[in-house]
Amino acid sequence: MKTAYIYRGKSTEQGTFSLFACPDVNFSCMIGELPWNDNQRYISCIPKGEYMVKPVQSPKYGIVYMVHQVPNRSAILHHSGNFAGDTSEGWKTHSLGCILHGHKVATINGQMGVTLSKYTMTQFHNAMGMETFKLIIL
Repeated sequence: MKTAYIYRGKSTEQGTFSLFACPDVNFSCMIGELPWNDNQRYISCIPKGEYMVKPVQSPKYGIVYMVHQVPNRSAILHHSGNFAGDTSEGWKTHSLGCILHGHKVATINGQMGVTLSKYTMTQFHNAMGMETFKLIIL
């Protein structure tokens, strides 16, 4: 089974931007997550730890990966999107606790986000082979 890692970056009101890497398939990209807000549903990234990630059919996003066994959380998906800011502070978000994959982190219309997300998601799916994998968030 493949193992992937998220090397967490600093969490700010504009989001938590980190490196996602799967050495087993020589794939890496940047990710955006919501700021850390004590693992609260819909407004926080998930805690550091080890999780199983499996492909699922999402009504909104099609076939995507879902992170399983997150304490007090459900439906944590890997999907496309650019922004993961704190909406209570006026920032945009495309995440309700999910993980957004992108090529790089950049300022987009005045807010930090990940770029080329749909393209990067295709690369991510191809690299991971739509197989279950272990995710370790450091």
